[in-house]
Amino acid sequence: MIMTTDATLDYNSPYLTNLRSTAWWLYIFHAVCFLFTLGIFSFVPLILNYLVRPRAIHTWLYTHQTWQIRSFWWYFAWVVLGWIFYFTIIGMIFAAAVWVLAWCWYTYRLIKGFLYLNDGIPMPYPEE
Repeated sequence: MIMTTDATLDYNSPYLTNLRSTAWWLYIFHAVCFLFTLGIFSFVPLILNYLVRPRAIHTWLYTHQTWQIRSFWWYFAWVVLGWIFYFTIIGMIFAAAVWVLAWCWYTYRLIKGFLYLNDGIPMPYPEE
């Protein structure tokens, strides 16, 4: 998907302000779910991301919704890989390493996204 610019929209417009506020709260919601439950309840903000993202299409905030969604799914994949390692004979050490690395990576993604959002910068968007 090729992003179009939102140059015709004022950054202070109520529409973008609302979308930006929603993205901000979703970063907080992801972080709270992640820190207090290690992501067990992160499906709730994920569903909200999927519901809000269509409203943000053709704006720089679309990249933040996509960033949060992709961060969740990659974290989830690494946690599942950790569980697969955990149930093998030699994998418990590998599982712990995968979980620690996944935790650090997801923390980095949440912080980077939050900082970019506060600065009004779109997230890097992979070509689809």
